[in-house]
Amino acid sequence: MLRSTAEKKEHSGVRALGIDPGLGTMGYGVVTQYGDRLVCESYGVVKTPSSLSLTKRLSLLYDGLKEKAGEYPPDIIAVEKLFFGRNITTAEMVWQARGVILLFSAQLGLEPYEIKPSEVKMAVCGYGAAEKGQVQGMVANLLGLEKNPTPDDAADALAVAIAGLSMSSFDRNILKGY
Repeated sequence: MLRSTAEKKEHSGVRALGIDPGLGTMGYGVVTQYGDRLVCESYGVVKTPSSLSLTKRLSLLYDGLKEKAGEYPPDIIAVEKLFFGRNITTAEMVWQARGVILLFSAQLGLEPYEIKPSEVKMAVCGYGAAEKGQVQGMVANLLGLEKNPTPDDAADALAVAIAGLSMSSFDRNILKGY
């Protein structure tokens, strides 16, 4: 059962569920912000076997999101916004996975932050064209991790969560009139 974030909040910070969408591998990262401190709660990937039907794979992604949100109820959801050049087949599969993420967000009563890769890099590194290794190093640094998070999809999801918290903080300050 999905529970609304208003129903039960067991922490005093703002918790973000960051998601790096993908059909075969979807990265997730849970980061909580307490004032100016960021805490990594959990990260990893949900993998779906290519031998399964599309509907079963999408269902596995949904179930993985539901499980994480049950363990760490998010206050915000942030998902990477994707742009594809030529590989339409890959794009179509990722768009379908994004549809599951957007539906999941709606069921939690949350409007997700859809963040471009350059915006994620800007929020984490201060430079919108940062290299993947720079982003992973900054994620580890910001979250006080001993080493760069792996796999790449999980590291990307943590970066998306950090960017989502940054955008959420900006939105809250605008509402307060700062």
